[in-house]
Amino acid sequence: MRIDLVTIFPPLVAGAFEHSIVKRARDRGLVEIFVHDLRDYTSDRHRTVDDYPYGGGAGMVMKPEPWFRAVEALREQGNPGRCLLLTPQGRKLDQSLVQRLALEDRLILLCGRYEGVDERVRAHLADVEVSIGDYVLSGGEPAAVVLVDAVVRLQPGALGSSESTVEESFSEGLLEYPQYTRPPEFRGWRVPDVLLSGDHAAIERWRRQQQLQRTRERRPDLLPMVDDVSETTSESQDR
Repeated sequence: MRIDLVTIFPPLVAGAFEHSIVKRARDRGLVEIFVHDLRDYTSDRHRTVDDYPYGGGAGMVMKPEPWFRAVEALREQGNPGRCLLLTPQGRKLDQSLVQRLALEDRLILLCGRYEGVDERVRAHLADVEVSIGDYVLSGGEPAAVVLVDAVVRLQPGALGSSESTVEESFSEGLLEYPQYTRPPEFRGWRVPDVLLSGDHAAIERWRRQQQLQRTRERRPDLLPMVDDVSETTSESQDR
């Protein structure tokens, strides 16, 4: 997979990809990540990327020309990929969207700033608009880092265990079950006996029950999306 990220602040994101799982995936050749300076695609000596909004209003709007030049130049290098604009107005990033994006051969991420980008970038350049939450950031860079991390860790071989991504929160529409490690008792708080029993079937049942309970308490909005919630709930109550 190849990921191109376009921003006016390359150092703001470049360092984030030099650590942990993303770095290991790059070192293994599982993903290529390139960070591009939008100002390199301007045509004036001041490397201008913004201007005053038509109709008046506070702040500045990012001009369309540099974005189009950047994406068109990148697409000349091979697979055109999917062009994503990081914006609060976009579709909420969730695990199902991450899983679809992880199947792409190439992603081009556009990180806006100021009061946003010219509408023609949204309408005629971006294939998808993506938001990481219902709040406003100073720019799209933090959102892009989140998206890259979520997508890269789903690449085959990026994680140590092939089961890691299957059992995580949201992978089945539920939050993850509680996790414990040694020691078995710490300050009077014991690890649940079932996890020490060696009974794998009982452990799986306990974990599923905990997923349902935790999701019901913290994110009840997720439960309608889980096909077997009612079936699993009744099974757990029978036991």
